[in-house]
Amino acid sequence: MTSSQKDADITGNAPASRQPVILRAGTHDRLRRVMPESTRCAYTGDLRRFLTWCGDQQLLDVVPTLDDFDTLAAALHALLADGSDSHMVVTDYVRSLANAGRAPATIERALAAIAAAHRATAAAALPTDGPRAVLRAYRRDQATSGPGGRARKAAPVTVTALRAMVSVLDRSTPAGVRDIALLVLGFALAARRSELTALDITDLVFTPNGLHVTVGTAKTDRHSAGRTADLPWGIDPRTCPVHTAHAWLTTLADHRRTTGPLLVRIDRHGRLGLVPTGRGSADGRLTGQAVALIVARTAAAAGLDPHAAWSGHSLRRGFATEAYRTGADLLRIARAGGWKDGSTTLHGYIKDIDRRQINP
Repeated sequence: MTSSQKDADITGNAPASRQPVILRAGTHDRLRRVMPESTRCAYTGDLRRFLTWCGDQQLLDVVPTLDDFDTLAAALHALLADGSDSHMVVTDYVRSLANAGRAPATIERALAAIAAAHRATAAAALPTDGPRAVLRAYRRDQATSGPGGRARKAAPVTVTALRAMVSVLDRSTPAGVRDIALLVLGFALAARRSELTALDITDLVFTPNGLHVTVGTAKTDRHSAGRTADLPWGIDPRTCPVHTAHAWLTTLADHRRTTGPLLVRIDRHGRLGLVPTGRGSADGRLTGQAVALIVARTAAAAGLDPHAAWSGHSLRRGFATEAYRTGADLLRIARAGGWKDGSTTLHGYIKDIDRRQINP
């Protein structure tokens, strides 16, 4: 007698067939939001380029046209399920990126995007020994080809550079007031681009001692524990985080914006937070790419070194550089900027300073 017959004998009824388990829409939404939107957007582009390359290699009959991470991940799953050797395909793709002269960091992100899509659709981890071996060889080739072949590091925005940058911005326009607040707060918080653009108006609270800022989540903050920062009054009003934040919040209030994103788009007519025609969210929030463009554009207008790599990361690196130069403890710098204890990235910034200041 089978177990089903036993169940039927005990209950007097035939057992009902088990219904398939289907995830609810809310569950799908939370799973989707585990990945930050900026990362999802970057990974989507990486996946699209990989699948386009697969199409050129005749590994795919049809390349998806929808610009959506989940759709592209499903196409990747179909490619791998079709019997293709995923390890060899990805290894050859890394070789093609290296031959095209892509930056090692760009190749690293492409690998991360492919691995993330693979995890989203398959049980087994994607083997990356071959791709990473090709990438290591490429890094070695770059290192031995002279300074021109090495990756350019973001130039640090020092206090002197920050003062020069804010001095060329027009404080009589909403865009000028916003850009000053962006530069000063980005520096004072040692913020990543994603942290800066994720700030909401309600994350800023004025206190008798200055400005209290809540940074809700960060790139390396997997559990979204967040961090807080207390920014004191500055000596120079032009680069005082309290003054510049107050000026920008007043501008926002004049445009009837007291909630929502702190940093918003401004069109050429001075209108705030309109729905974008291209990349960007409907609430008018500034993108990380826009932050990078503002930093680079303002550095150029201020006459800073045109050969240096000015980017959104320049503010974060500048904070670490200036704090260490003034004698701040390395652990306090890490805690203030949200670096992990023992961060190799932070130590890299410090080594660059030590080579100049503590040269044996």
